Formats: sequence, C-alpha cells, structure tokens
Amino acid sequence: MSLACLPARVRLVDVSPRDGLQNERQPVPTEVKIELVHRLQAAGLREIEVTSYVSPKWVPQMADNRAVMAGLQRQPGVRYAVLVPNLKGLEAALADRPDEIVVFGAASEAFSQRNINCSIAESIERFAPVVEQARAAGVAVRGAISCAVGCPYEGEVAPARVGEVARRFKAIGVQRVDVADTIGVGTPRKVQRALEAVLAHYDLDHVSGHFHDTYGQALANTLAALQLGVWNFQSSVGGLGGCPYARGATGNVATEDVVYLLHGLGLDTGIDLEALAETGAWISERLGRPSGSRAGRALLARRAVACGANGGGQR
Repeated sequence: MSLACLPARVRLVDVSPRDGLQNERQPVPTEVKIELVHRLQAAGLREIEVTSYVSPKWVPQMADNRAVMAGLQRQPGVRYAVLVPNLKGLEAALADRPDEIVVFGAASEAFSQRNINCSIAESIERFAPVVEQARAAGVAVRGAISCAVGCPYEGEVAPARVGEVARRFKAIGVQRVDVADTIGVGTPRKVQRALEAVLAHYDLDHVSGHFHDTYGQALANTLAALQLGVWNFQSSVGGLGGCPYARGATGNVATEDVVYLLHGLGLDTGIDLEALAETGAWISERLGRPSGSRAGRALLARRAVACGANGGGQR
C-alpha cells in the first residue's frame, strides 16, 4: 500500500466521556468525568464529546451534564461537543456553551423505531429546528448516522439508505457527519461503500468514521476509510462504550489502538500515545476493569518491564 494515497494528518474525536460512560450501570462521579476530559486534552485530543442532554430518565449517567460542563478547564483550540436529542436538550446545552452539538439519525428504519419511536424521515425532520437554533447561536452541528453498515434488527444496511440519511442531514443544515458502524459488523469494503454514499453529499473534510470492534474489524475499517481520503474519526479511550439498543455490540474502537495504527503509518495526530495509554488505564481502573485497548496495555506493560530491568541492579 502506498502512503501517498493517505491523508497527511488525522483528527480524532474522543467520545469516551459521553458514549463511553453513558451506559455504565454504576454512577461515575462527576469529578472523574471532568478529570477524564482534562487528561484527554492534556494528551493532545483537540475534539472531545463531553456529555449529553438526554433526559436522566433514559440516560441517568448523564444527569450531571451541567456540572461536568461547568467544571471543565477549557483549553484554547479544543472543541467540546455534546449530544442533544431535541429542542429542550438544546436549550439546556446552550446555557453551558458547547462548541458543537451532535444530532443523530439511523440508516435503519427498525433501529430508528426501537431507539426513538419514529421513522428515519421523522427523526431528522424533528432535528431541523434544533440545527437551525444551534447554528443561529454560533454552535457547530454534527450528525451521527448510526447502523450505517448493519442493524441488529434488519441485518445488512444498503449504502443507498446511508446516503439518503446524509442527504436529509445536509438539507436541514448539518455541517458534518459521522458514519457509524454501531454494532461492529462492518468489513472494509462495506465500510467504504457506506462512506462513498455519504461522500456524494459531503466533502472529505466533513465526513468521519466511527467504528465498533465487535468482530475485530475496527482498525481494518479505519485503514479502509483512510484509503478513501477520510481523515476524521471517532474513538474512545480504553475502548469504552457500546450501544444499549444493539445486543452483543462491544465497545468503540480504542483511541490508543487507532493512534498506534496512525503513528505507524507516519500520520500526524498531535497526540501523546503514552499519555493516552495512561489515561485509558486510569479510567478503566476507576470503572473496575482492565483497559480494552491492546496497544495501551502493551505499551504500559513494556514500560513496566523496562523500568524493572533498569532498576533490578540497584541497591
């Protein structure tokens, strides 16, 4: 594979504070969520999905959204995004000054009905006033297209349906879109077809990949997207997160693993991989589990061995 066909740089959005933590059964303390954001930005992340403004009835883990946003020590050049489901959520979010809001739509009718109890067309039309008001307030808007490759209820999703969601997003003013393999069933060519359908409506600078690793294909799918020129991706430190509506879906691809791949390809991320691995281990320990990042675990294990070897002869 020639590196000449790959983008020169890559931008990552770490979604662990929101997508990674939202389905944790035990409450995660507000101060831990805030520190996670601070550690991510210290490691070099310049886009972070912080929280959501969904009703606490449905997502109790995000009930402290305002406290989390208020506690951030914001850094210049870092974009702080939040997910909003409707106008009420937007109104609450705007008071906390996000740089970007995220709206969402599925490429599967069955998933849309089970997730938010309406059709794809209805779901996106409901977001039209949300997008309008956000942009009027000077807040950027990103749209997430879930089930862009496969659906837990319908099976394989046709690329044309993914393109139709992108077209509808574009029509209501969404500025950039995420192509999400929500249940992690994608393979490289299927992912490329979904991305190509979206690229008929958005340019390369405004399309991103969001891959889950259920079948161990997330890094291969990332490389497949890079080969198309896509240079924006979402990932989650420690591989945290999943989808409560998609049975069997494992976590997002780990940010550490993606960065290890990108650095191996000679691509610029601006991210300190060692600091990122430490962050993945730290938040995983707070959640009572090992990090889901293979690269993160390997890097820290190698460092521990090196420290042991260096210190073994000292008295």
